[in-house]
Amino acid sequence: MDPTHLVNNLWVLLAGLLVFLMTIAVGFLEVGELGESFHQSLLKTMLITGIALVVMGIVGFNIAFAPTWYGVIGNPGFAPGLFLGGLSEGSVTSVWWSVSGPGGPGLATGTYFLFETAFAAVTLALVGVVFLRKVKLGVVAAFAVVYFVLIWNLPAAWIWNPGGWLAQMGMVDFAGGLVVHGAAGAAGLGVMLQIWLEEKAQGAHEARAVPIRMSPAWFTLGILLLWIGWFGFNPGSVLRFNDEAIVVVLTTFLAAGAAMVSLLATVYLLQRKPIELLTCGNGILMGLIVITPLAGFVSPASAIVLGALSGPLFLAGERLFARWTWYTDPIGLLPGHLLGGLFGVSMIAFFAQTGFAAGSGFPSLPNGILFGGGVPALHQLGIEEFGILVVLIVVFSLSFVTCALLSRAFGGILTTPSAADPR
Repeated sequence: MDPTHLVNNLWVLLAGLLVFLMTIAVGFLEVGELGESFHQSLLKTMLITGIALVVMGIVGFNIAFAPTWYGVIGNPGFAPGLFLGGLSEGSVTSVWWSVSGPGGPGLATGTYFLFETAFAAVTLALVGVVFLRKVKLGVVAAFAVVYFVLIWNLPAAWIWNPGGWLAQMGMVDFAGGLVVHGAAGAAGLGVMLQIWLEEKAQGAHEARAVPIRMSPAWFTLGILLLWIGWFGFNPGSVLRFNDEAIVVVLTTFLAAGAAMVSLLATVYLLQRKPIELLTCGNGILMGLIVITPLAGFVSPASAIVLGALSGPLFLAGERLFARWTWYTDPIGLLPGHLLGGLFGVSMIAFFAQTGFAAGSGFPSLPNGILFGGGVPALHQLGIEEFGILVVLIVVFSLSFVTCALLSRAFGGILTTPSAADPR
């Protein structure tokens, strides 16, 4: 293997391992916010990780990343085929088609598989924060299979696969503002709707509350591991170990720090609340979410501005989504991942700079509106918003229909009311 390609493979393999770490860290975060009685969250995230590896290895990876049929879905029979080539020698060490060619990172099929499967796993872990202890573990496992065969794969095939129809239109999403965070929020809404329909049928007038019961050590561990894991999430998405990867490290971490400071300041100015651990953690996560779709397209200075905007955005989102009582979302999937992810994708058309984007493999991305992009930037904004609308509708619909079918198969997706109530 060429030395440059060897370094790229090592870099992306390590990044993939860090992203896998994030999946388990979501479980730590859930325990940290809801109390140690939610230790089953750790089992849930391990279950998700194992199912992701198996299902993506059998067929899911090709459905998302093989050459597409009409830009809609990848060819499951594309070489190396099902089971990553099965017993064929060299099937996972050959260069994957979409990252080959002159100037490509030259990633082996196995490397690219591990990296993208880690993204699929952590996305379902984010969706899973709305399962809480309300949903049967068997339903979670069955939903995961469908998720890794179809629900996660469609947005990935449309946006991250170079043959995808949205990618062909010019839509970009650097590390998953929509493919991961926005789509996780849409899937979570689909799950929460089925939960509500069953709770309502049991006589509930509003969703059974799951209160925040902080466990500071677990919460801090979860935030720390997620922050470290984001080192693989965003910089790894450059798919090369180059100068731009270093820039992405800075944009990622600067946005997180700026968002933490911004949220603390906003909460103090509006609510006169002192510095709290939960506020710090929410600020860090919101900054990381918002910068994710832009991290490879913007300067460190822009990352600080975006982080500063993230604090007030989270607080506004928290107030907005608290108006509805038909669901419970104590970990903040909607004000954090859904709102933050969609905001970040939208900001591509405002903050992108072609010089940075070129280093990440997107030389045709125009400068943003704030950097003199003009009409091309407005066109980019239209593409991004159209992609957001399509993905949200499709992912929400597929997730709700899947849960409705599983409800019929399992006699309802909810555990007993007593088991669902942590009190």
